Amino acid sequence: MIERVCVIGAGVIGSLFAGHLAQVAEVSVLTRRREHADALNRDGLRVTGRSDLHADVTAAADPEELEPFDLGIIATKANGLEEAAASLEGRFPDAMLMTTLNGLGAEDVVRAHGDWPLVSAVTFMSGTKHSDTEVEYILDTATWMGPYEDTPLERVEETGELVRRAGLKAEVLPDLRPAQWSKLIFNATVNSVAALTGLRHDFHFAAEDEPTDLGHLVHDLVDEGKAVADAAGIELHEDPWEMNVLATRRGSAHYPSMLEDVELHRPTEIDLITGSLVREAGRHGVPVPLHTALYRLVRAKEAPWRESESTSQAHQEA
Repeated sequence: MIERVCVIGAGVIGSLFAGHLAQVAEVSVLTRRREHADALNRDGLRVTGRSDLHADVTAAADPEELEPFDLGIIATKANGLEEAAASLEGRFPDAMLMTTLNGLGAEDVVRAHGDWPLVSAVTFMSGTKHSDTEVEYILDTATWMGPYEDTPLERVEETGELVRRAGLKAEVLPDLRPAQWSKLIFNATVNSVAALTGLRHDFHFAAEDEPTDLGHLVHDLVDEGKAVADAAGIELHEDPWEMNVLATRRGSAHYPSMLEDVELHRPTEIDLITGSLVREAGRHGVPVPLHTALYRLVRAKEAPWRESESTSQAHQEA
């Protein structure tokens, strides 16, 4: 039985998992900043929107301060994954870890730092973080999860049941790759377009009535991604174009994470998302000129912020 859960990374997704799971399990949170951990320990975690709850959690900024746990949910941004995985190396040998990042390759990064049983997951739930101790739950769609390598399916089903008991949606699949690829294509398209246009994910992304409508580009990007999946032998779990259309009809426009990163002038997750799709296309000899162009444009757009961050780190180390 999973009784103790640690959420690694306390952004929007991590906070949504932590706040809900604390209703049915003992939850700890590993944060990047000490002041974030202090605030959670002092005030707890508030979830508003589609849920209305207050959770008591135990938070730490140093993994040495954490008590052992049964399940660790890695919910960092792509840029924080390597550091988070390295901080867990040599620790918590009895734990099972679940990655929830977009794109491809997160499991390989974690595996390089330990031999824990792994669960692969991608999530469509979303929200808005209002402070270190409050997150608004906006999109209540499911988290898809499946076994990685030789992790028994029964352990994944136990994880899915725990997530559902906590009030969140979960779907357990014997093989996550079809679902992972569906979301990869969706995200590589929607996030990149949002980052470059400044548009939230709204009706523009599905409009195809006029020759100048944005939906034509979005549809072509999806078709490029589907061609890569086909070459890789992946039968998609859901059609990314239909996922896009459905999402634009939900009423309120979703705020893609890459758009948020761009507006806050911080590095995006473009390498793990669009970058992984472009690299897979290269491996299978599939031309993806549109995704390649968006990949390069987003990288160019964030270049000043990456350079500024590197300069700042260099000054701190000097």
